[in-house]
Amino acid sequence: MKTQTVNLLARLLKSFFAEHVPGTRALSPHTLQSYRDSLVLLLRFLSDTSKRDVTSIDIEDITPENILAFLAYLETDRHNAVVTRNVRLAAIHAFFRYAASQNPELLEKAQRIIAIPGKRTRSRTMTYLESEELQALLATIDRSSRLGRRDYALLALLFNTGGRIQEVLDIRVEDLQLIRPYHVRLFGKGRKERYCPLWPQTVEVLKAWCQEEGLAPNSSSPLFRNHRGQPLSRFGARYIVHKYGEKAGIETPSLAKKRIHPHVMRHYLAKRIIPGGSKVRGFSLENVGIRRFGWRHNQRDFKKASSSSSGL
Repeated sequence: MKTQTVNLLARLLKSFFAEHVPGTRALSPHTLQSYRDSLVLLLRFLSDTSKRDVTSIDIEDITPENILAFLAYLETDRHNAVVTRNVRLAAIHAFFRYAASQNPELLEKAQRIIAIPGKRTRSRTMTYLESEELQALLATIDRSSRLGRRDYALLALLFNTGGRIQEVLDIRVEDLQLIRPYHVRLFGKGRKERYCPLWPQTVEVLKAWCQEEGLAPNSSSPLFRNHRGQPLSRFGARYIVHKYGEKAGIETPSLAKKRIHPHVMRHYLAKRIIPGGSKVRGFSLENVGIRRFGWRHNQRDFKKASSSSSGL
């Protein structure tokens, strides 16, 4: 039997993911996973189009022409949005910057690949929920079942914090403070830490959920798990939000016209905080959250949002 040697692409991929991304760059596990997913898709595409086993693909098989064909495949065959296409391209750029730094003979190829530009996107109109639509969405959840109570706690926390879906899914029980002053610690992009106030209604929901699950206050366990006992994934959370959105749309026609996804919860809080729905240049929910000492400054914003969400 012929033994296949480890080629240059395999060595570069191993050091890129084992050393460069988590060590030298100290990027987050989510960034590493995104890079990994992007390069897996690229390798599968090259394998399919060349009719070769993925283990035989080497660095010379990756050309600017192949990259452009891959990007077109993402949009046409996989029906990915332009934003997703650009995320995949950014991962490829990052890998070839690293490859060129380790192997100078790849510099010319890396320059040509890095020169492939991201595609400009058309901004969508921001979708947000009115208070009545929020109540209709939460009312569709069957809280007589354990999973229903989990879903209710998840959506309540999303609406309250305005956090990104992964930020909320990463919450450990020890990140919650369910005694006054109520707040939760979130870790955002770039591993930035912030503290977000919790509404009393949300606190009651979370207390009941932690008690039901037997979660101690100082526990490092994830707050939300799937039916197999594993941490709930962002794909699972998206499915949950979409499911209740479709269900609520049957009784609430205005919801049926909107794309209900986790980021809509983030928009809801922003809409409640910005007075009169007016546009604010440079507005960021990270500035509404608390760093360490901004509590009193931001309380009035959250009281405003809390007063319109009393049905939690």
